[in-house]
Amino acid sequence: MFSLPLRDGARLSPLELHHAEEFAAHLDRAREHIRPWVGASFVTEGVVGARGTLLRYAERQAADGARLFGIRDADGLLVGGVMFTAFDAAGGSCEVGCWLEPAAEGHGWVTDSCTLLVDWALAERGLHRAEWHCRADNGRSAAVAARLGMTLEGVHRETWPYDGVRYDSQVWAVLAPEWRAHRKR
Repeated sequence: MFSLPLRDGARLSPLELHHAEEFAAHLDRAREHIRPWVGASFVTEGVVGARGTLLRYAERQAADGARLFGIRDADGLLVGGVMFTAFDAAGGSCEVGCWLEPAAEGHGWVTDSCTLLVDWALAERGLHRAEWHCRADNGRSAAVAARLGMTLEGVHRETWPYDGVRYDSQVWAVLAPEWRAHRKR
């Protein structure tokens, strides 16, 4: 199976349809923690919902689009993940996102994982731009974007609906030449 090492024995690997039960159990542990910060269609319930999310991403990946990867701790437990929420090879851009269970925060696994994704997209696939979108009040997410060498390009006012309130969202990005300079540091 394809997997890449992260710090502290954690691993990054693709999430596929056969992981539906495991993904559902993970979402049960993470759901309330991640619900304010990720798209509503991602936070499904049950094995059928988890399978639907995995199938959506599998179909998009088959079309050279979005992709979904799981972060597993040193014991192999699925604790979160990263994804290309958008991947446009022809247009030269992608958007990276993430989510984690509370117990998995603070280990650097999201930054490590997103570094691998952005590097693959910009260096190997030849895309020109990688974006990061987050709610403006999500300081942890914005900090990951900054650690990735991204620049805050702007704020979209009241574009993130959650629980009857509309929140501002930030758009961060790094261009391929900036990424190469960031990686050299």
